[in-house]
Amino acid sequence: MGDSVNHPDHYTVGDIECIDAIKASMSEEAFRGYLKGTAMKYLWRYRYKNGVEDLKKAQWYLNELIDELEKDES
Repeated sequence: MGDSVNHPDHYTVGDIECIDAIKASMSEEAFRGYLKGTAMKYLWRYRYKNGVEDLKKAQWYLNELIDELEKDES
C-alpha cells in the first residue's frame, strides 16, 4: 500500500504520476494556479472530510508550489 499523501497508488500508472502529467499539460502559470487551488480545496474541507490527512495533502500541494516559486529565485 502506498503513501496516501505523498504518492497515492491510485495516482500512478506505469512510470508516471498524475501530478507529472498534469504539469506537462499546463503552462507554468496554470500549474502554479492548480497547486494553489488544490491546496485551498484541502484546507477548505479538512474539518468535514478527512481531518489531518487533508491538512497533510494541503501541505504537500503548498510545498510543491513553494518549490515551483523557488525555481524563479535560483
